[in-house]
Amino acid sequence: MFRPAVVLLAGITASAQPAPPHQPPLDRSLPKRAEAIYSAVAPRVDQQAAMDLVTRMAPLWRLAGNPDFDQSLEWIAARLAAADIVTRYDTIPSTSQGWEMRDAVLRLDSADGEVVLSRRQDRVPLAINSFSTAPGGIVARLVDVGAGTRAADFDGKDVAGAVVLADGPIGAVWSQAVKARGAAGVISTQIAEYTKPASTPEVLQWGGIPYAADTPSFGFKATPRATKRLRDRLASGPVQVHVQVDAVFHRRPVRTLVAEFPGVRWRDDRVVLVAHVQEPGANDNASGCGTLLAAALAIQRAIEDKVIPPPERTLTLIWGDENRASDAWIEADSDRVRRVLAMMSLDMTGEDTSKTGGTFLIEKGPDPTAFWDRPSDPHTEWGKGEVDRALLRGTFLNDLHLAVALRRARDTGWVVRTNPYEGGSDHTSFTKAGVPSLLNWHFTDRYYHTNLDTIDKVSAETMGHVATAVATTAMFLASADHEDVGSLKRLLERARDARMETERRNDAPAEVLNAWKTWYDEALDSVNRLGRR
Repeated sequence: MFRPAVVLLAGITASAQPAPPHQPPLDRSLPKRAEAIYSAVAPRVDQQAAMDLVTRMAPLWRLAGNPDFDQSLEWIAARLAAADIVTRYDTIPSTSQGWEMRDAVLRLDSADGEVVLSRRQDRVPLAINSFSTAPGGIVARLVDVGAGTRAADFDGKDVAGAVVLADGPIGAVWSQAVKARGAAGVISTQIAEYTKPASTPEVLQWGGIPYAADTPSFGFKATPRATKRLRDRLASGPVQVHVQVDAVFHRRPVRTLVAEFPGVRWRDDRVVLVAHVQEPGANDNASGCGTLLAAALAIQRAIEDKVIPPPERTLTLIWGDENRASDAWIEADSDRVRRVLAMMSLDMTGEDTSKTGGTFLIEKGPDPTAFWDRPSDPHTEWGKGEVDRALLRGTFLNDLHLAVALRRARDTGWVVRTNPYEGGSDHTSFTKAGVPSLLNWHFTDRYYHTNLDTIDKVSAETMGHVATAVATTAMFLASADHEDVGSLKRLLERARDARMETERRNDAPAEVLNAWKTWYDEALDSVNRLGRR
């Protein structure tokens, strides 16, 4: 998940967990078709296939247009092709630089000095958009400027040609140190408290600096251990550091991988599933890519085994650059978008929650909990954001997908929670386009956007759970017809009644009660889209 809010997260604690919301046993109200699809798909989900892909992708820093991004797409495409699933590549213009880190080392004193930060040691210490140094590297003064985000932090300090050490966000430090004062590069020590830096001194949060061809420079993110080492040396007198960076910019179009199960009756109607490829994490978001792959393979096997028929509507699966791939798909064909019945995003879907501290969440499409804080539906530690009231439209998707996930939980003991709409991943793009959308994810993950988001934090079992739920919901919606309208409406009516009872018990004001009534009226009406003959 790529949300520009590491700073916003700085005050959270990894131990905080969303309280279980009021959830009626919606799994007992699943439409018969959904139950049949669940029974067909669940035993065919190959969680090892998901884990195999994550194991390959996890070590790679995948940025749109760079070789690691493209290699990941090719691995997915090859696995889908081996299962006889048709794929294609779409391309979109690159608005990034296809940046690739080949190597990066920061040493004390000289080229033979003590390694403080490096790719080998810290995996992703180099900031996105860093330029290569001259062959053999550079030696520069190290200057500590405190926060480094204000002009006053630099008073009396000559940083021209130096490497600046600062505690502020790396982009803001870069602007003050490099852009405004001619520093050679920056080191940001910023780290969010949810990463538990006191007990994890080897952790760092990766970041980026602005791309500036006229000001080629570099940036590093420091671990608490590295920060202490640098400042201990500075306490003893002037310090020099040796920096050697090897980075490449691949300026080329960005590829998006699309797989489809063509609808046999209503081919222009669609259900869309999206997982983003970029970022350097195992859970974020190699796990989403692996989970979506496992869902696709399970659907294909179930169809080949003739335990479920091919979908009536087209099922479209997308692997690409977060939000940009979705935006491009949406912008390419407005008529196509109007025929999308529902969309689900898969992001950070593979957490071993005993290690990461997160919990599985369904981030609902905008409902009244996105606008009114409700005791039964707490926001995540990410926090409530500003949401356009025009997005508040009732839909069958939230309660249907929750019911399917609870069905999986009944069989396995999987812990399932929901959270109000907060936005930030591919579901945001489709929501803004008017498509009923939701997010499958985990939060809070103490390793989110850090160098320690590695394969040992991923659970194949969790990916299997999410793949089962996503595949079931998607195939039900891709196959439902007029015979399913009544049963889905009964599920929604049960959810509505439970919601209204919860809100009354929590002394909801009339404004909230009326908002829920309107939302469920719209949700029930939305089911009629399934009733075409």
